[in-house]
Amino acid sequence: MPGSGTKGSPEDILVGGQAVIEGVMMRTPYAYAVAVRRADGSMAIKKEAVRRLADLWKPLTWPIIRGFAVLVQSLMLGISTLNFSFNAAMADAAPKSETAGAEPAAAAPEGGWLPTALSMGAAAVVAVAVFILAPLWITTWLKNYFAAVHNWFVFNLVDGMIRVVFFLAYILLISTMKDIKRVFQYHGAEHKVVFTWEAKEELTVENARRKSTLHPRCGTSFLLFVMVVSIVVFSIFKFKAFWAIFLSRVILIPIISGLSYELIRLSAPRAQRGFFRLIVLPGLTLQRVTTKPPSDDQLEVAIRALQEALELDSVKAREAQAAA
Repeated sequence: MPGSGTKGSPEDILVGGQAVIEGVMMRTPYAYAVAVRRADGSMAIKKEAVRRLADLWKPLTWPIIRGFAVLVQSLMLGISTLNFSFNAAMADAAPKSETAGAEPAAAAPEGGWLPTALSMGAAAVVAVAVFILAPLWITTWLKNYFAAVHNWFVFNLVDGMIRVVFFLAYILLISTMKDIKRVFQYHGAEHKVVFTWEAKEELTVENARRKSTLHPRCGTSFLLFVMVVSIVVFSIFKFKAFWAIFLSRVILIPIISGLSYELIRLSAPRAQRGFFRLIVLPGLTLQRVTTKPPSDDQLEVAIRALQEALELDSVKAREAQAAA
């Protein structure tokens, strides 16, 4: 997530993160760090600098455009850190003869950018098939039985409702899996630690334990924003042929994600005020499924990840100021 400034206080650094397998990734403007709890109780740590969008290409920071750029960057970082956490877990599963003398903070190499790109491509194909193609096909089929669906706005409303149902069904389905429940606990730990940082409190388990697991800038809330915004955007562009409708929906993904990003960016700081409270309420409600109360050792992992990210962020921020 983007931030403004580099002084190292909550006013200057906006932090965010992601739950991974037995761990948490924390992201700051100039760096990220991922901490994974291993079977022996130690933590595997990985941290690297992150190039800001403004350093890559200035237009990537423009409204709407920045939302899609942040999404792509976050997906790449998310898959990379998931691979790291998986490798760390697999290191514990390896025979002792293969791991004797290994450094606890190390993990197997991730294989570079190609596996990440392939993983993103495969995930994108599945997401388009499940959340765009399938709802569109069902809605088109319903036109044969319900005259009202021939109305373009109603068509997109029904299509959007089916998409939301698919999304909620997916969330509820994976929430029943034992391993995912652990990930949801780390998701809660991530939110509690981010809240602690934003409250300008010391990063301790005691302080984090008191915080909420529901955060208005969560990716779960972002995806719900995408679902709703897509109904409006799809209704603006009207096509008759099935293939044209489908293609337009794929092409409009960057605009929809960009608009959704701007809405969540606008509403999150105002989440306790009237109208904005209503906007963020559905996402916070869904987070009751995607986040679970963490244990103290899970909070320790999230705290370590944020501390490591902040430490590297401070170094890289000073380097950027010196080079400016």
